Amino acid sequence: MHKECTQGNMNTPNLNLGHPCFSTKGHGKTGRIHLAVAPGCNISCNYCVRKFDCANESRPGVTSRVQNPVEALETVRQAKASAIGPQLIVVGIAGPGEPLANKATYETLRAVKREFPEMTLCLSTNGLLLPEKIDELVEIGVSHVTVTINTLDEQVGAKIYSYVHWEGKTLIGPDASRVLISKQLEGLSLASKAGMTIKINTVLMPGINDHLLYSLGLEIKKRGANIHNIMPVIPQGKLAHIAAPTPELISDRREICGEILPQMKHCQQCRADAIGLL
Repeated sequence: MHKECTQGNMNTPNLNLGHPCFSTKGHGKTGRIHLAVAPGCNISCNYCVRKFDCANESRPGVTSRVQNPVEALETVRQAKASAIGPQLIVVGIAGPGEPLANKATYETLRAVKREFPEMTLCLSTNGLLLPEKIDELVEIGVSHVTVTINTLDEQVGAKIYSYVHWEGKTLIGPDASRVLISKQLEGLSLASKAGMTIKINTVLMPGINDHLLYSLGLEIKKRGANIHNIMPVIPQGKLAHIAAPTPELISDRREICGEILPQMKHCQQCRADAIGLL
């Protein structure tokens, strides 16, 4: 793989070692509670299939049921009262849709922060609404954000996203990815300036974006990302025809991008309602 430059990662900020999704130091020792309160989504990823009531599947976008904020808070209470409760230090919202596009996300996070102020709040987002929601997230007390950024190339983005709903319009093709990429990068910069710890998820899709990850790594580092998670695509939906990346390909891209940012290698691609230790 050609490297655009050989810049190393000399100024990586310290990560919160207790968050299991941001550092291997927390892997197997500390846990998280994912609250599935956000069903609506404002973009369509071609690799995403969101099916409810499928308890045997473990992949992003899956949950047994969507909860309302009251039910979600009760879930936290029960989890914290369980045997592993003391190890559950993170409450996150990762779907099953786009957290920032759902009012319940903000209501739930505020309720959790009031009752469990010691817990770390985090969420995962596609980044489209991040610039306009960053101030509210700071006010609520969200400290960790994961943004899924798969490419900086508009033409490649057109192969990854079917559409983007933006300002009352449904955008498709390069126009859709152009808006999404712009907002993702703007939101990343603003989250960094706000002092948040930021993980970038990148879904590795062979033949689509696998040749562009180094330049992506350089850009996200410049804008303040703390850690990079290159994760394999699960061939499904409109990308059911592509081959999953081999372990060798994943390892190669992580090694190369590891020259830029620390790499998360223990991601389990969790369900939107996952609770427990990784």
